[in-house]
Amino acid sequence: MKNYFVAKSRRLRSTPYTSRIENQGVTAYSVYNHMLLPAAFGSLEDSYYHLKEHVQVWDVAGERQVEISGKDSGKLVQLMTCRDLSKSNVGRCYYCPIIDDKAGLINDPVILKLGEDRWWVSIADSDVILFAKGLAIGNNFDVNIFEPNVDILAVQGPKSFKLMENIFGKKITQMKFFSFDYFEFAGAKHLIARSGWSKQGGYEIYVENTESGLVLYDKLFEAGKEFNVKPGCPNLIERIESALLSYGNDMDNNDNPLECGLDKYVNLDTEVNFLGKEKLKEVRKKGITRKLMGVMIEAKEINVSKSINLTNDKNSKIGELRSGVYSPHFKKVIGIAMLDKPYCEISQTFKISINGDVFEGKVCDLPFI
Repeated sequence: MKNYFVAKSRRLRSTPYTSRIENQGVTAYSVYNHMLLPAAFGSLEDSYYHLKEHVQVWDVAGERQVEISGKDSGKLVQLMTCRDLSKSNVGRCYYCPIIDDKAGLINDPVILKLGEDRWWVSIADSDVILFAKGLAIGNNFDVNIFEPNVDILAVQGPKSFKLMENIFGKKITQMKFFSFDYFEFAGAKHLIARSGWSKQGGYEIYVENTESGLVLYDKLFEAGKEFNVKPGCPNLIERIESALLSYGNDMDNNDNPLECGLDKYVNLDTEVNFLGKEKLKEVRKKGITRKLMGVMIEAKEINVSKSINLTNDKNSKIGELRSGVYSPHFKKVIGIAMLDKPYCEISQTFKISINGDVFEGKVCDLPFI
């Protein structure tokens, strides 16, 4: 597939780290929340192996925050998500599907509870801030909603713990998964969460002080030499193997969380009020008619820039492949597909056309690893 340059502009924002990653050899960008998101540093497979063995520093400033604060902030945040946050605690992160009145997925952010009346919604790629403002206006909520100046650095990989301990001390390795705390560096306090968009372990640093953040960026590479640190980015192979869903790729507002296997984040039997609750109760009662599943395809390469139809032996469409990549671990193409019933069962078979050639595939569970 031919590659094209991304034309930068004020509308497509760079990040504070852009000049550094370009000096370090970024080879491709994607666009995420109207910002540049590094998409490759050379070979996808080389980066995959490195991420699973060592440590990488990612510029993921495109993971923007929507800050919601004020007297009615808790009401608004709960209205947006089907996950029950009534017992949520300050200092914790919560994966929370955000849905509309028809139960369609608007976003699947991680929500950080900074205080009893202050939240950060750390969003995937959609304009949640407009959705939140519309709900606040319509319900006359007493809240303040804005995008704070936060540019996340992710430190990911099995050696991330040693690297972060080297800089911030032993305390940072004692944090539980999906918790956060504040750590000082170069005269500024940084919120650091034990989280990240890989299953290899690591942290996300919510940088509010740009000057200190740039010093920290350089320090991570200086201190990380002994751990074979490299610049990196979310890796397509690793994220599909780990079934880390990508909003806009694997799912969008035409899908509901029950179809996407997010049942444990859907709390329909509590007293909390959220948008789309009655619709989801209806879906649960009737049962879903399709489901997001893993697939394995007997092919050696694929490029998924749009959905690809999956068919049965009668050449009838039974679903669509939404993300796919060659996995060096399985030595075949793996992917995430939305499949109609009854074809969304493990070991069901299908056919797919890739570049004019037809390949056999099999349905499997998620995650792959």
